[in-house]
Order: sequence, then structure tokens, then C-alpha cells
Amino acid sequence: MRPDASAFPVLIAAARRAALALLVLALAGGPALADEKEVIKRVRERFPQSLVENVFATPYPGLYEVLMDNKLFYTDEQVSYILVGNLIDVKTSLNLTQQRLRKLTAIDWKALPLELAIKKVKGDGSRRLAVFSDPMCPHCITQEKELAKVTNVTIYTFMYPIERLHKGATERSRGVWCSPDRAKAWDALLLDRSDPKSKPCADPLKKIEALGAQLKIDVTPTLIFGDGTVVSGGLLAQQVEKHLAEVGKR
Repeated sequence: MRPDASAFPVLIAAARRAALALLVLALAGGPALADEKEVIKRVRERFPQSLVENVFATPYPGLYEVLMDNKLFYTDEQVSYILVGNLIDVKTSLNLTQQRLRKLTAIDWKALPLELAIKKVKGDGSRRLAVFSDPMCPHCITQEKELAKVTNVTIYTFMYPIERLHKGATERSRGVWCSPDRAKAWDALLLDRSDPKSKPCADPLKKIEALGAQLKIDVTPTLIFGDGTVVSGGLLAQQVEKHLAEVGKR
């Protein structure tokens, strides 16, 4: 399930004018009058209900990056306007916003407690992928079907049931964990919708819930690649392959 994007103001009629005004400010060429500390203070004043994590000055005078609620947007030094969207380098066609957001939200792979995850090795298992997934989440079921097409990867699945949204997800997650073959039970549940049958046992769900909160994971599925890149909301198989290939080149 995707999170509510209402933390960002919806500027409808004035959206184009606001974006244009902000870009004019950014490209005016004058020196920035505020530093990051002043800008972040103003952002927090304007968005008191949101988690404003950081503000960075960009190479463009008067334009600042704001990392808020794990999303990236741009603003002027007075926070009079915000620009939500992608900044593209015309010369290289690189999506600078996407590139920057991946860096700012990257997770240290070594910090992941992989012993809490269901491990599945496919092919030579040379590539790595971690997935936070709710067994009753429709998007997670779709994601699992896509991952079934991906080869030569080791997948670590952290069961992340959101019971308030998907009743029965916690019980089924426990059933999978207590099964003799967890990977097989997970596949049966997600791909065949066959409920696990197992005896009760100790499970790591509370620990995974705490881990998800610590990592600010509020969407299922969430994918974490071997370089720490985080993708929320799911990917098609070919997109997963592309990400895995890019990680291998680094």
C-alpha cells in the first residue's frame, strides 16, 4: 500500500506559476542569502506535521533540496515556493532528483539483520535483494510474481504485516516462519494463496516491525538492493533486473 501524499501541498491552479517563479529564482545567478540551517528552520515552520530530515544547498544559486518524509523536493531560501518533480540534466539525460534521493535514502546493507529474513537462493545467487513484504498486500502479491521471473539472485524477505490494513497478515506471517521450509511456505502463500499449516513457534515479527520503523519503511513492498538503494511500491521484473545489473557495475 502506498502512503498518503497529503504532506505536500497540492498546488493546482498556481503550480506552473510557482514552478516557474522558483526556477527563475534559482537561475538568477545571485548569491544565496540563507544557509541550510535557516532554510530548514523555515521548512519546519511551514510543515510542522512532517519529518523534515535535511536541507541542502544545490549548485544552483537560491535553490535548495529538502528531504522530507523520505521524499525530495526543491524550494527557494524563503520557502515561498516548492517544486515537486524531477530535475533532469539535459546534456546527460540523467534524472538528478532520482539519483540524489537514492543516495540520501540508501540503507547500509551490512546493518540489515538478515537472520530475521526468509532466504531464497535462485540460480547462482550472486546478486542480493531484500524485500519488506506483507503477505496480504495486493501489491506484494504482484511483486512476488515479478520476482519469480528474476534469476541469479539471493532474496531476503522480511515479513512486514500491516494488520490494521490487512487482517490476518500477522497470523499468516507467523505460520510461514514456523514452517519447516519457510521459502516454500512463503511462495505457496503469495503465489498460490495457500495458507501455511504449522505449529506455533517464536517469530521475529516484533523485531522486524521495529526495524521497519527505524528504516522508515512505510510502504509494502519495499525493495533494498545490494548497494543500499531503496525502491518503494514495487518494480516489474525487467526493472529489478536493471537495478541489479547497475549495482553489479558499481
